[in-house]
Amino acid sequence: MVDAVLIRIPQPYRDIAVQHRELVKFAVVGGITYILDITLFTLLKTTVLEPKPVTAKIVAVLVATIASYLLNREWSFRTRGGRERRHEASLFFMVCGIGLVINAAPLWISRYVLELQVPQVSLLAQEAADFASANVIGTLLAMVFRWWAFRRYVFPDQNVRRQVPVG
Repeated sequence: MVDAVLIRIPQPYRDIAVQHRELVKFAVVGGITYILDITLFTLLKTTVLEPKPVTAKIVAVLVATIASYLLNREWSFRTRGGRERRHEASLFFMVCGIGLVINAAPLWISRYVLELQVPQVSLLAQEAADFASANVIGTLLAMVFRWWAFRRYVFPDQNVRRQVPVG
Protein backbone atom coordinates (compact mmCIF):
# COMPACT_ATOMS: atom_id res chain seq x y z
CA MET A 1 0.00 0.00 0.00
CA VAL A 2 2.75 2.45 0.94
CA ASP A 3 4.63 1.67 -2.26
CA ALA A 4 1.48 2.35 -4.32
CA VAL A 5 1.18 5.77 -2.72
CA LEU A 6 4.90 6.56 -2.97
CA ILE A 7 4.99 5.82 -6.70
CA ARG A 8 2.38 8.56 -7.27
CA ILE A 9 4.46 11.25 -5.56
CA PRO A 10 6.34 13.37 -8.11
CA GLN A 11 10.14 13.61 -8.03
CA PRO A 12 12.13 14.94 -6.14
CA TYR A 13 9.54 14.61 -3.35
CA ARG A 14 9.29 10.84 -3.84
CA ASP A 15 12.97 10.35 -2.96
CA ILE A 16 12.51 12.44 0.19
CA ALA A 17 9.38 10.48 1.17
CA VAL A 18 11.16 7.15 0.62
CA GLN A 19 14.17 8.31 2.60
CA HIS A 20 11.91 9.39 5.47
CA ARG A 21 9.35 6.57 5.12
CA GLU A 22 9.15 5.97 8.87
CA LEU A 23 8.41 9.66 9.53
CA VAL A 24 5.75 9.72 6.81
CA LYS A 25 4.05 6.66 8.36
CA PHE A 26 4.28 8.26 11.81
CA ALA A 27 2.60 11.41 10.47
CA VAL A 28 -0.15 9.37 8.79
CA VAL A 29 -0.83 7.49 12.03
CA GLY A 30 -0.94 10.83 13.85
CA GLY A 31 -3.45 12.18 11.35
CA ILE A 32 -5.64 9.10 11.62
CA THR A 33 -5.64 9.12 15.41
CA TYR A 34 -6.21 12.91 15.51
CA ILE A 35 -9.33 12.46 13.37
CA LEU A 36 -10.39 9.46 15.50
CA ASP A 37 -10.00 11.55 18.68
CA ILE A 38 -11.98 14.51 17.35
CA THR A 39 -14.71 12.33 15.80
CA LEU A 40 -15.18 10.13 18.85
CA PHE A 41 -15.11 13.12 21.21
CA THR A 42 -17.75 14.94 19.16
CA LEU A 43 -19.92 11.83 18.88
CA LEU A 44 -19.74 11.06 22.60
CA LYS A 45 -20.16 14.71 23.64
CA THR A 46 -23.30 15.09 21.55
CA THR A 47 -24.89 11.76 22.52
CA VAL A 48 -24.35 9.43 25.49
CA LEU A 49 -21.89 11.67 27.35
CA GLU A 50 -23.53 15.03 26.63
CA PRO A 51 -23.52 16.15 30.27
CA LYS A 52 -19.91 14.95 30.71
CA PRO A 53 -17.63 16.52 28.05
CA VAL A 54 -14.44 15.88 30.03
CA THR A 55 -15.29 12.18 30.31
CA ALA A 56 -16.01 12.15 26.58
CA LYS A 57 -12.59 13.67 25.88
CA ILE A 58 -10.82 11.20 28.18
CA VAL A 59 -12.51 8.24 26.45
CA ALA A 60 -11.70 9.65 22.99
CA VAL A 61 -8.04 10.28 23.86
CA LEU A 62 -7.69 6.83 25.42
CA VAL A 63 -9.14 5.09 22.33
CA ALA A 64 -6.97 7.21 20.00
CA THR A 65 -3.85 6.47 22.07
CA ILE A 66 -4.47 2.72 21.99
CA ALA A 67 -5.01 2.91 18.22
CA SER A 68 -1.82 4.97 17.94
CA TYR A 69 0.18 2.36 19.82
CA LEU A 70 -1.08 -0.47 17.64
CA LEU A 71 -0.62 1.40 14.36
CA ASN A 72 2.81 2.77 15.27
CA ARG A 73 4.05 -0.59 16.55
CA GLU A 74 2.74 -2.64 13.65
CA TRP A 75 3.21 -0.15 10.82
CA SER A 76 5.28 2.99 11.46
CA PHE A 77 7.97 1.30 13.54
CA ARG A 78 7.31 -2.30 12.46
CA THR A 79 11.01 -3.19 12.16
CA ARG A 80 12.01 -1.42 15.37
CA GLY A 81 11.76 -2.72 18.91
CA GLY A 82 14.19 -3.96 21.48
CA ARG A 83 11.90 -3.98 24.49
CA GLU A 84 9.65 -6.57 26.10
CA ARG A 85 6.08 -5.84 24.94
CA ARG A 86 4.72 -4.70 28.33
CA HIS A 87 7.73 -2.46 28.90
CA GLU A 88 7.35 -1.04 25.39
CA ALA A 89 3.64 -0.34 25.94
CA SER A 90 4.31 1.29 29.32
CA LEU A 91 6.94 3.56 27.79
CA PHE A 92 4.62 4.37 24.89
CA PHE A 93 1.81 5.49 27.20
CA MET A 94 4.25 7.43 29.41
CA VAL A 95 5.61 9.27 26.35
CA CYS A 96 2.03 10.00 25.27
CA GLY A 97 1.27 11.38 28.74
CA ILE A 98 4.25 13.72 28.54
CA GLY A 99 3.16 14.63 25.02
CA LEU A 100 -0.28 15.52 26.37
CA VAL A 101 1.29 17.96 28.84
CA ILE A 102 3.45 19.46 26.06
CA ASN A 103 0.35 19.76 23.88
CA ALA A 104 -1.61 21.57 26.61
CA ALA A 105 1.21 23.95 27.64
CA PRO A 106 0.79 26.49 24.80
CA LEU A 107 -2.97 26.71 25.52
CA TRP A 108 -2.26 27.25 29.22
CA ILE A 109 0.28 29.97 28.36
CA SER A 110 -2.14 31.59 25.93
CA ARG A 111 -5.02 31.63 28.41
CA TYR A 112 -3.36 32.26 31.74
CA VAL A 113 -0.04 33.98 31.05
CA LEU A 114 -0.92 36.05 27.99
CA GLU A 115 -4.56 36.33 29.16
CA LEU A 116 -5.97 35.79 25.68
CA GLN A 117 -9.45 35.17 27.02
CA VAL A 118 -12.73 36.99 27.46
CA PRO A 119 -13.08 39.72 28.82
CA GLN A 120 -9.49 40.81 28.03
CA VAL A 121 -10.04 39.99 24.33
CA SER A 122 -13.05 39.32 22.13
CA LEU A 123 -14.60 35.86 21.92
CA LEU A 124 -13.31 35.55 18.35
CA ALA A 125 -9.74 36.41 19.45
CA GLN A 126 -10.00 33.94 22.34
CA GLU A 127 -11.17 31.12 20.07
CA ALA A 128 -8.50 31.89 17.44
CA ALA A 129 -5.80 31.92 20.14
CA ASP A 130 -7.14 28.65 21.61
CA PHE A 131 -7.11 26.99 18.20
CA ALA A 132 -3.62 28.23 17.29
CA SER A 133 -2.08 27.41 20.66
CA ALA A 134 -3.75 24.02 21.26
CA ASN A 135 -4.34 22.58 17.81
CA VAL A 136 -1.38 24.00 15.91
CA ILE A 137 1.51 24.92 18.22
CA GLY A 138 0.77 22.35 20.92
CA THR A 139 0.15 19.54 18.45
CA LEU A 140 3.35 20.29 16.52
CA LEU A 141 5.50 20.46 19.67
CA ALA A 142 4.00 17.23 21.02
CA MET A 143 4.47 15.51 17.65
CA VAL A 144 8.16 16.41 17.53
CA PHE A 145 8.62 15.18 21.10
CA ARG A 146 6.77 11.91 20.45
CA TRP A 147 8.73 11.24 17.24
CA TRP A 148 12.01 11.66 19.11
CA ALA A 149 10.91 9.73 22.22
CA PHE A 150 9.34 6.82 20.33
CA ARG A 151 12.52 6.27 18.34
CA ARG A 152 14.82 6.87 21.32
CA TYR A 153 13.01 5.03 24.12
CA VAL A 154 9.97 3.03 22.97
CA PHE A 155 11.27 1.48 19.73
CA PRO A 156 15.03 2.03 20.14
CA ASP A 157 16.60 -0.72 18.04
CA GLN A 158 16.45 -0.83 14.26
CA ASN A 159 15.72 -3.99 12.26
CA VAL A 160 15.03 -6.24 15.26
CA ARG A 161 11.58 -7.15 14.00
CA ARG A 162 12.41 -7.36 10.31
CA GLN A 163 9.38 -8.53 8.35
CA VAL A 164 10.04 -11.46 6.03
CA PRO A 165 7.77 -11.57 2.95
CA VAL A 166 5.58 -14.69 2.83
CA GLY A 167 5.69 -16.88 -0.29
